[in-house]
Amino acid sequence: MSAKLELLSQALRNVFGRRLQSLVVERGEITIEVAAADYFEVARALRDHAGLRFAQLIDLSGVDYSTYGNGKWTGKRFASVAQLLSVVHNWRLRLRTFADDEAFPVIDSVCELWPGANWYEREAFDLYGILYSGHEDLRRILTDYGFSGHPLRKDFPVSGYTEMRYDPEAGRVVYQPVTIEPRENTPRIVREESYGDAGHG
Repeated sequence: MSAKLELLSQALRNVFGRRLQSLVVERGEITIEVAAADYFEVARALRDHAGLRFAQLIDLSGVDYSTYGNGKWTGKRFASVAQLLSVVHNWRLRLRTFADDEAFPVIDSVCELWPGANWYEREAFDLYGILYSGHEDLRRILTDYGFSGHPLRKDFPVSGYTEMRYDPEAGRVVYQPVTIEPRENTPRIVREESYGDAGHG
């Protein structure tokens, strides 16, 4: 580990102590994990503490760990992951927290700390169904307002649940159950034993 990462690791341990559930250094980056109950206050300290000063939120995304590691994952399912930058110290940090309830994932919003989190949290809500408590305008941002479900969840069907089309008789867009017929997705080279042979075309 570089001296720079060692310095940041020690600073994080000194400031947060037992609130850090994990601190991992991998591929030259530090990831810390905190409980959902501590997430907002840890985020505030990351931004405001003079020894840290993570003033910039670079990215925030949702993650569904349900099939992580080929289904060997045994932890909580939904996480929110923020990528932070301290311009003053030239440090980068990944902050992760898991929602306690898989059926109704709720995590505190950090829009109050980093206003740029607004659309990122809306995207995670739309695509993963993570509810960001305290967000002032949490609504879908990428899918249609009438969309059912959250399309980046691992259990969401590839074809979706509903489709929309313009109905000329009704003169409007209508929603209906998906009518896509399942099709063969296996490549011909696998399906046909002689595919590609010079004598068989």
